[in-house]
Amino acid sequence: MSKRKAEPASSPAEALASELGGLFGKLKRRLREQASAGDLTPSQIAVLVHLDREGPATVSALARLESVRPQSMGATVASLEALALVRGSPDPTDGRQTILSLTPRCQEMIRSGRAARHEWLLRAIQSKLTQQEQAQLKAALPLLNRIVETE
Repeated sequence: MSKRKAEPASSPAEALASELGGLFGKLKRRLREQASAGDLTPSQIAVLVHLDREGPATVSALARLESVRPQSMGATVASLEALALVRGSPDPTDGRQTILSLTPRCQEMIRSGRAARHEWLLRAIQSKLTQQEQAQLKAALPLLNRIVETE
């Protein structure tokens, strides 16, 4: 696999954007390695992330959020049910709907994955950065937060 030669940046901001993009991509991959989601597809992971962050939802609501047909989301949800990661229960206000939620097994998988990623990052910071470098990194956090804030 050959590396592409980087094109010269036309401005300092462009060079910084390129470097940060590459760095954050590597960081994301390293964190993902620490707590692998196994063989889950991006669609399955998106459903689990939504249910974890936002709570129970219907197949229709998940389909709208992911911009897919309800039938496609139904297949994704069925595969997650087969893996015992989500379960459905009747909607108390509309018996035709099923409310999906994470199983305790999935909640534990998410919790342990987060803990593994946190521990890896903590060890990396402690072992690879001096106290002064840790302070510099901390000082940069407000700037990084401003970059990712929605407008």
